[in-house]
Amino acid sequence: MNRIEQRFADLRARGKKGLVVYIGAGDPDLDATRRLAVEFDQAGVDILELGVPFSDPLADGMVNQLAAQRGLASGTTPPLLLETIAAIRRESAIPIVLYVYFNLLHRVGIGNFVRSAALAGVDGLLVLDLPPEEADDYERLMSDAGLCPIWLIAPTTPDDRIKRIARRAKGFIYYVSREGVTGMQSTVSATIGDMTSRIRAHSPLPIAVGFGISNPDQARQVAAHAEAIVVGSAIVHRIGELGRSPELVPAVGAFVRSLADAVHGIA
Repeated sequence: MNRIEQRFADLRARGKKGLVVYIGAGDPDLDATRRLAVEFDQAGVDILELGVPFSDPLADGMVNQLAAQRGLASGTTPPLLLETIAAIRRESAIPIVLYVYFNLLHRVGIGNFVRSAALAGVDGLLVLDLPPEEADDYERLMSDAGLCPIWLIAPTTPDDRIKRIARRAKGFIYYVSREGVTGMQSTVSATIGDMTSRIRAHSPLPIAVGFGISNPDQARQVAAHAEAIVVGSAIVHRIGELGRSPELVPAVGAFVRSLADAVHGIA
């Protein structure tokens, strides 16, 4: 069983909700990414999403765009990131998803990218700009490698397309709770409960809700409607503020632990 699937099975068996954390890989450098990954595992994070730095992101707000720029500036490339993931695997079994744009897969060949990711210890890919309708070869290669293709559903997705996406997903379904790009928000969307119910009508897979969740209270509120919540920008913002400070890992780890405690307390 894939590590993502195993983690959700374990959470379900314990009656717990999950925490998915997103950070930009290589921000401020890849050694920090490795140390943060290990810290997050110890802090109770269930799945780690690593954003692969890309020069022309489409779904990212300013906080995550700046993280991608810092990742590029630190010299982060897909091969070096995969070496870092292999290093993480020597210390941690935390499930890892790469948040990536299709251009990076296309550049080296989809099969090469997928196989290299699997060998490094990646568990799933979330390819932001690859429509499911154009992903037959990608999904076949992912299945052969034992990786989960993570698909997005948005508030504007109609029911017939929700059904098509849900049938193709593995691991979990990522529900984007707001229109637009990533970013911190002062309130959570009022339609999360309705949309997660609509998705469940078409799939038994766990649903992870993201985009805009910024603090433990919001995490607790959203976790009542989903199997997991995703927090990214609020964490990336703290990484950007701390940079190469010696306090980076313990300070960000403490914030992430507060999120994990909030989410894991929801039955």
